[in-house]
Amino acid sequence: MNLEKVIGLGVAGNFTGHLEQAGEASDFRNVAVKDVKAPKAIFPFYLPACAESRLDTFLHTYPISSDRVDISGTIAENHQIEPEVGILCDIEYEGDQVKSLKPVAFGAYNDCSIRRPGARKISEKKNWGAASKGFSSNVIALDSFTADGVISSYRIACFLKRDGVVNVYGVNSAARDYSYMYDTLLNWIVDKMNNQKDEGPAENIHEYLLDCGKPQQALISIGATRYTEYGETHFLKPGDTSYVVVYHESYSEAEILKMVETDSFAEENISVLAQKAV
Repeated sequence: MNLEKVIGLGVAGNFTGHLEQAGEASDFRNVAVKDVKAPKAIFPFYLPACAESRLDTFLHTYPISSDRVDISGTIAENHQIEPEVGILCDIEYEGDQVKSLKPVAFGAYNDCSIRRPGARKISEKKNWGAASKGFSSNVIALDSFTADGVISSYRIACFLKRDGVVNVYGVNSAARDYSYMYDTLLNWIVDKMNNQKDEGPAENIHEYLLDCGKPQQALISIGATRYTEYGETHFLKPGDTSYVVVYHESYSEAEILKMVETDSFAEENISVLAQKAV
């Protein structure tokens, strides 16, 4: 899947407790929200350059890989897996404004982040070069992005394999349990794409969309789940393999763990992202 012309955006704070575990809650203490359950902001992790681009930014570096995460250039910092659902959306514009988002597919996504205290913007912790993000090469088509749609029956699991031992890294969570989901989430993202200001840890996404020549699609990571105690206290090392598994709930947690241990995955109703840390 070629995503180099697709803008990459993420949703911050869409699973209760994740920001606190990641040590990032204080970054948003001055961010006003109308709904206490609402996510905090959207952030860019990739901006596709085009002929109209005026920006000279690290965000033009394509960061997505389906098989590795490169931490070699920032090895002195702490890198943490962020297991999420990534949704590929068509963007409809009305003039220069985003009118709507149409989700067309979803899959396992790793919003791998550097825990970098004092970073001015969320994006400064998200894209440190090639292969700093992960999206599964096997995505699942969306029939509808609603509570009655296929995505409502999927779960998110995350593991870290180190020295041959598999450790549960993320709390197994249902996609339907995101704080904002379905039309509520889409409408909120559209509003942020048009109106979010460049203040605090947030950035003006509307300006980026125009600078990128109004890309026709967006890959949106819709929020990281909570960590287990192991995941909260362990960071990536070279040689590790991270796994984010988005799977239909007809599989048991024990079956998913066995697939990870054997590196042998079912072919139906599952999206797997396995990345070697190098």
